[in-house]
Amino acid sequence: MKKLFAVFLLLFLFPAAHAEEAYVLKFATLAPQGSTWMNIITDWANKVEKESQGRLKFKLYGGGVSGDEPDVLRKIRFGQLHGGAMTGHGIGYIYSPTRVLEIPFLFRSYDEVDHVRAQLMPEIREGFHRNDFELLGWMEVGFIQLFSRVPIYSIEDMKKRRIWLWQGDPLGTAFFAASGLSPVSLPITEVFTSLSTGLIDTTIAPPLGAIALQWFTKTPYMTSMPVMDGIGGLIVSRKFFDGLPKDLQQLLRRTGEEAGARLLVETRRDNEKSLAVLKQHGITFTNEWKDKDSDLYDLRDRAAAMLAKDGYIPAPIYEKARKSLNDYRAHKGKK
Repeated sequence: MKKLFAVFLLLFLFPAAHAEEAYVLKFATLAPQGSTWMNIITDWANKVEKESQGRLKFKLYGGGVSGDEPDVLRKIRFGQLHGGAMTGHGIGYIYSPTRVLEIPFLFRSYDEVDHVRAQLMPEIREGFHRNDFELLGWMEVGFIQLFSRVPIYSIEDMKKRRIWLWQGDPLGTAFFAASGLSPVSLPITEVFTSLSTGLIDTTIAPPLGAIALQWFTKTPYMTSMPVMDGIGGLIVSRKFFDGLPKDLQQLLRRTGEEAGARLLVETRRDNEKSLAVLKQHGITFTNEWKDKDSDLYDLRDRAAAMLAKDGYIPAPIYEKARKSLNDYRAHKGKK
């Protein structure tokens, strides 16, 4: 009777320990502490823990401590991590057709980006799912500019520079090959040091990213014309996601979408604010670009053809994006 009473007492005092299992989502990002991205991801983690009453917690690894994005994905596949905030570079290792949204010189405005992305999103989500990941939220790093030691006004000027290429990036490789450029391939974690030593003298980044990573301190010139729109996503492995109870899956997906929407809005806002910060720090904006639009569009299509030939971004999805964009522009022109 004493033993039976003790069992009942334990069940009465500690019912949660027997009824609910706690889950820990190990989540990595390149975003440094204090950045817009890291602050929003931290808020997301806190919200999940609160709403799940501690059943689902995040363990965050910020500032690239888990390595470059390919390293993070490798650790996810080995079960050392479960998810991360990925840029287009990392996304390309999961479902590369998504990067059609990063084709250089494709978009002129965020309205165009949003329209085309909405048309492609069902296919993108399914692509992630087929490749053992769940896309919880969409984000972006924003329109990307060239930051350099000396002013750049054309593709010919770029040929004279030591430009950074994100190591292992097929989209960047195709763009530089189509442009006749010979970049310097490096992991993102080595860019700041390489700018300091002179191994590279030019990089690409959104204004907010150039500030967050301190690259702007080594590159006093920025081209006003954006090269491309940098995408991003909040992802989790299907293995981890499928192992969660249904209510925690729903919570993670709902709050992930909310965090992604907030990241989208605040990143765009902060990129705009970052332009003023860069000016205050003496960055010179180069507004004149010598190449004709038709030449840049030809470069874009050549890069897209290379990516289609390699199967990285199949031609049909590029054509679908182009058609959606052209339809949007035609409709907007009639208003």
